[in-house]
Amino acid sequence: MDTLFAPVIIGIGLAMDCFAVSLAAGCSQRISRLKVALVLGAFFGVFQTGMTLGGWLLGSGFAGVISAFDHWVAGILLFVIGGKMLFEGIHKEEQDVPRDILHLVPITILAIATSIDALAVGISFAFLAVPPILPAIIIGIIATVFSVTGVFAGGKIGCLFGKRVDILGGIILILIGIRVILQGTV
Repeated sequence: MDTLFAPVIIGIGLAMDCFAVSLAAGCSQRISRLKVALVLGAFFGVFQTGMTLGGWLLGSGFAGVISAFDHWVAGILLFVIGGKMLFEGIHKEEQDVPRDILHLVPITILAIATSIDALAVGISFAFLAVPPILPAIIIGIIATVFSVTGVFAGGKIGCLFGKRVDILGGIILILIGIRVILQGTV
């Protein structure tokens, strides 16, 4: 896996959920968008980083057992995550974002919900023997940037796009999954 390119592309794909939620939050918030942007950015970035590292720890525990076909597992995980995002972007209604998002429980639930895919990506990193620290930090930074940007964009245009950004994120992850499988079979 490329040292910077692949984690950046994966981070962009994973950040689409954060961006979609942030768009909705920016669209629905009546309080300071700066405060909402900073809090969402911090929570989403930390959770994306933590879940990626947690997934790597989980995957490291059993990566040796499946090393003969680990590229298939990693590729399929990325493909499934991308497919799920694509499906949700096409079929789901707009995400409900609480009007008062700055309470600990709603923001934690949203941070967990938007970072579950990062856990699976972390598992695939373990299967591919990718050192997790730099990719996890890159993924977290990208999630933070997309979240902050999403809140401000949501104030202007978020109501127009909503969850449709998941379609792009899903396509990105599907393509990376296909690339991982093809590289492992060559």
